[in-house]
Amino acid sequence: MNQDRVEQLIRELLVEIGEDPNREGLLDTPKRVAKSWAFLTRGYSQRAEDVINNAVFESEVNNMIIARDIEVYSLCEHHMLPFYGKCHIGYIADKKVLGVSKLARIVDCFARRLQIQERLTAQIAQEIESAVGAIGVGVVMECRHLCMMMRGVEKQNSVMTTSTVLGALHDEVAARNEFLQLIHR
Repeated sequence: MNQDRVEQLIRELLVEIGEDPNREGLLDTPKRVAKSWAFLTRGYSQRAEDVINNAVFESEVNNMIIARDIEVYSLCEHHMLPFYGKCHIGYIADKKVLGVSKLARIVDCFARRLQIQERLTAQIAQEIESAVGAIGVGVVMECRHLCMMMRGVEKQNSVMTTSTVLGALHDEVAARNEFLQLIHR
């Protein structure tokens, strides 16, 4: 990201909305906003393989592995407003497991881009399946969208839930039910 160009664009935006970018409270705003956007969209400069960083380990187990309540923050691609919530991940290992922190890193890698929740949910599931060759993967996201809360229909208590289930979690009702039961404890 070109930091200087983003700062210039923010200055222009301030003028367009009727502000004075030279007033005391706004003098450093373009620089702060540019730094903020670099952080919020850092997923564009990341590859999931790099954030996993070879933390795939051999394992004899083929049990279900669950990580619940992973915080997720992203930006809606339609309005560029935040959405945030929880991501629950489960997968059935097939002789390989991921380092547990890598699950959260995968979430962040895809969330730190302009997104829609539906695609984000699928990207996380597909990456986990690919990384460890899981027998089955499930990802459920529960998020609040500021584009729905602070503008438009203004529904402050709405929560959007999306899920992606792959492999055995898609094909086998018992496995899917176990996953859903475990993430809602």
